[in-house]
Formats: sequence, structure tokens, C-alpha cells
Amino acid sequence: MKSNVGKLLSTAAIAATISTAATAGTLDDVKSKGFIQCGVSQGVPGFSNADDAGNWTGIDVDACRAAAAAVFGDAQKVKFTPLSAKERFTALQSGEIDVLSRNTTWTYTRDSSLGLDFTAVNFYDGQGFMARKDLGVESALDLDGATVCTEQGTTTELNMADFFRKHKLSYVPVIVQKADEALAAYASGRCDVFTTDKSGLAAHRSKLSDPSAHMILPETISKEPLGPVVRHGDNQWKDIVTWAMFVQVNAEEMGITSANVAKIKSETTDPGIKRLLGAEGDMGAQLGLPADWAYNVIAQVGNYGEVFERNVGPETPVGLPRGINNLWTEGGVMYAPPVR
Repeated sequence: MKSNVGKLLSTAAIAATISTAATAGTLDDVKSKGFIQCGVSQGVPGFSNADDAGNWTGIDVDACRAAAAAVFGDAQKVKFTPLSAKERFTALQSGEIDVLSRNTTWTYTRDSSLGLDFTAVNFYDGQGFMARKDLGVESALDLDGATVCTEQGTTTELNMADFFRKHKLSYVPVIVQKADEALAAYASGRCDVFTTDKSGLAAHRSKLSDPSAHMILPETISKEPLGPVVRHGDNQWKDIVTWAMFVQVNAEEMGITSANVAKIKSETTDPGIKRLLGAEGDMGAQLGLPADWAYNVIAQVGNYGEVFERNVGPETPVGLPRGINNLWTEGGVMYAPPVR
């Protein structure tokens, strides 16, 4: 009986903490301290990765910079907290961070039971497997008996189990705390295969001493819609983080870039573009933001295509094709509601 009461009290305490954090008003808190505290990975090139000087770059980093540009008119007003997969949700629930932007998959359970809300998808992905070419496998279906490395506390771990069970294949999991530890275990030969999202595989492969000696197998075994996460119950803050992404997608569709946005704002007669850039009406007031908030996002961070190309595109070490992350008008699924 004592045990059940303890569990109920513990659950109630967690719920109260989440509720208090959400209703406190994240936008007011962020404005008061003068920056956004952004939870990121501990190092995934192209998504969130710090150089030797501590400068963070990546798609997930840019999601936080876009929110900062919207709120402050300054995309640099962000501080970054590197988090493992295991600790990321607790950090957001407790209020340690204002937004989690850490290649995190939107799932039913995460959205419905953690006291958190997903915002917009900033990268559509799927899980795969990476193996050494000299292992001699050409398909994930050839992995019967393989030793497989992955990170603890991820959908990857669960998807891996489902895949091997579905295809009646045996495997030996090697589960570690951090993505870099999984990569190190794979690089040292402790496991035959490394599994995570395919974008992550491409990013981690770029860290290996000879990336060309490793191949990403063709199968995609899951859906992994990735995007920023906020605390449940603070709708204003959720809208800000969501629409900071949506305006970037709309900007790309309209042909607006960081290089031409000032010229377009001063010359356009298109009412849709005028609304987007704050030249007509005041769309910012509905979010508690300045009229030119979307202009600042585009001018300082860029449209979605710019964010993709500079972080993970074909000309980067990660080298990903646009693929499914192309605009819906170009055969992809990247689509945003209109600003009106």
C-alpha cells in the first residue's frame, strides 16, 4: 500500500512540476533572461554539433536560432545545453531548457504521455543500418547473428528489436549511453553494425577515419519525423517555435532567401509576401512578437532550403540529397500552412 501511495505522490509531483513550468509563460521567462536555452545533441554533424571554439551549427541549432530571431530580432541569443537521449526529456520537463531541438522523433507515446508537445517537423527521416563494406553484406536482411550498436533511450533501440523480431533474425544488441560511444564501439570493431536514423548514420560516417570503407544499407525500417519539442500547456510558446519553422518553408516556396529578403520586402506588391514579411498588417501581435519577426527569421537564419543545404546538403561532409525533405511543390513532403 505504501508503495502505491508513493507512486501516486511521485506521479502527482511530476505532473505539478510540468504544469507549473508550462503555465509560467515561457516567452516571458525567455525575454526576462534575454536568451533561449536550447537542448541539443552531444554532437551530430549537420544537426547539432560544436566546433573546437564552442560554436554550434546544424539544422536543430538553426531551429533555436530561428526562434531567437523571432523573439529578440537576434538569432544569436541562444545558449545550448548538450543532452544525451536518456536525459533530454527530463531536462525539458524540469524547465532546465526552453526547447528541445535534438533530432528527436515525434511518436504517439512521447506526444501523449510525457507532458510535452512536438512542434513542426524539420527533418523527415527513417532508421537504417551502417556496416563495413568488408563485412560482405548488401542488405539488412543479411544481418542474422550480427552485433548491433545503438544509443540507449531512443526509438532506434525499439525499432531495431521490432525489425529483427519481424524477420526472425537473431542479433546481439550493444546499448550505450551516448551516440559518440556507439560510434566508437562500432569503429573499434566491438559491433558489426551501427544503427540510428539514416541522417545520423551519414553524419557519424563523416567522423570515421575512412568514411568510404562504410556503407549505409538500403533498407529504411521506420518513420522518424524529427523536430523541436516544448512543454505541454504553453500554446503561445509552441506556436512561436512552430511558426518560426513554417515561415522558413513558406519563404522557400515564395523564392525568398536571406540574400534577397530586404529587396523583396521593399519592392513586393504581393499581399501574401507583405503579410509574411510584416510589411502589411501585424501578424506578429497574435504571437506576442514584433511585426517584423518573420522577416528577422528569414534574414538571419534563411529559408528552409538554405538551412538544409548549408548543414546537411550534398556539398557538406554529411552529403544528404534533399529527397523527401524537398518542398511539396518539388516532389517532397515539406509543407507549411499559409501566413494569413
